Amino acid sequence: MNKLKHLAIVMDGNRRWAKAKGVLVKLGYSQGVKTMQKIMEVCVEEGISNLSLFAFSTENWGRPQDEIDFIFKLLDRCLDEALEKFEKNNVCLKAIGDLSKLDKNLREKIALVEEKTKHCNLLYIYLAISYGSKNEIIRATKRVLEKGLELNEENLSKNLDLPLDVDLLLRVGNAKRLSNFLLWQCAYAEIYFSETLFPSLTKREFKRIIKDYKNRERTFGL
Repeated sequence: MNKLKHLAIVMDGNRRWAKAKGVLVKLGYSQGVKTMQKIMEVCVEEGISNLSLFAFSTENWGRPQDEIDFIFKLLDRCLDEALEKFEKNNVCLKAIGDLSKLDKNLREKIALVEEKTKHCNLLYIYLAISYGSKNEIIRATKRVLEKGLELNEENLSKNLDLPLDVDLLLRVGNAKRLSNFLLWQCAYAEIYFSETLFPSLTKREFKRIIKDYKNRERTFGL
């Protein structure tokens, strides 16, 4: 049985879910937060130690400003609500991406949660905010050069926002693309595409996907 150590999820379909339900887009994102909580619970139950979530991409900055404002207000509130739960349940949070574009107060709150949970080790959650894999690789390359190191695979990997290979990438929302998410880390990852919109993803389907991965014989190679 395959050991699933690092699961990455492209959480797509919040806006389409809201449109299909005939409700405000904001409700789609709020429902998506509830789905995130279910996913975290299942990861703990299934013994998955690393979970990467694509929350806000570099391309998402092009969305309507009121939508962007709501997303970050929602994130701010979620951080407040999650801190005590994370500490209690031994969950560590780490944000990845170009955080320099975020509001100062939000950056400080993220840093606070990271600091308060850095000792936790049951589940590591990597929240990708203002993230794009191409941007990450460029920034990692600059770090390598600034440190005077040789530009090779090992040094570049160590200077990424997330120097950890992905075992399984789950893309929900009926789109079959990687959307510039963890391209380096997913070089040998298995990819699963689900037609389910993220807010509608159930624990049952999520557990089935994990079970399918663990039971499948993996074939390594190019």
